[in-house]
Amino acid sequence: MKVSKEELLHIANLADLNLKEDEVDNYLKNLDDILNYAEVIQNAPIKDLKETIGANDNCNVFRKDEVKVFEDHDLLLANAPEIDREMFKIPKVIN
Repeated sequence: MKVSKEELLHIANLADLNLKEDEVDNYLKNLDDILNYAEVIQNAPIKDLKETIGANDNCNVFRKDEVKVFEDHDLLLANAPEIDREMFKIPKVIN
């Protein structure tokens, strides 16, 4: 599948990309490669394949929470951007 220079510039405009003239040929080649690969995938023989969602049947595999003692506590905390009560202090993520 070939994409014209005009189509590429239109797509770039829609995506609010400011392509320089010397970048256009490189983008055209990359876009052609991506579309050709998508065509290969589209034409892959899948007629006799069984449907699958994952590599195995494991679902919601949980591990037991266990407290583990780190041998060099000070060395571990040296990696923390901020410390509070001898623990890593992280930004609040839920309001």
